[in-house]
Amino acid sequence: MSNRSPLSPQLLVYAYSNGYFPMPDHGTGQIGWFRPDPRAIIPINDFHTSRSLRRTMSRIPFHVTFDQNFAEIMKACANREGTWINAEFIGAYCELHRRGYAHSIEVWLENELVGGLYGVSLSGGFFAESMYHKATDASKVALFHLIKHMQKQSMALLEVQFLTPHLKTLGAIEISDEKYILMLQDAMASSARF
Repeated sequence: MSNRSPLSPQLLVYAYSNGYFPMPDHGTGQIGWFRPDPRAIIPINDFHTSRSLRRTMSRIPFHVTFDQNFAEIMKACANREGTWINAEFIGAYCELHRRGYAHSIEVWLENELVGGLYGVSLSGGFFAESMYHKATDASKVALFHLIKHMQKQSMALLEVQFLTPHLKTLGAIEISDEKYILMLQDAMASSARF
């Protein structure tokens, strides 16, 4: 990756810690920086595990790991129509992962990678980028384990960018940019670490 990339590790860390995240324009591929208002978060201390997800986890022998296949998780998340996760993003976020700022949660079934998610972690905040599943509820299992891990580490902010119908079913809510920035500042001042 060229040092002239707009996705340098230093710029990415600076952007996330100030409420911005990058996305390429669908037409031109040019990278833009976004700070949406309202912003979507999942309140991790009020996370409610649905009955159907609990049933799935008790019935299916999923195995969950952290940071074992970061690049594969990104590539799997990119493997969909209309994806914004291009080669430049994969290279940049893999470099963030090597530096300890980006993490993946992998969900396995009988030694096959069937779901997961990835995102950026700074102090007490986790900025979820994308998730995917090949087995029913596997991405929800990844989210469940992410939240349990964040609770254990005393992390407080789980940001998910934009509210979608799917994220809403997982407990995501919208908050104003003003409220988000206050939560972000608290997370950045925290001694918590992923």
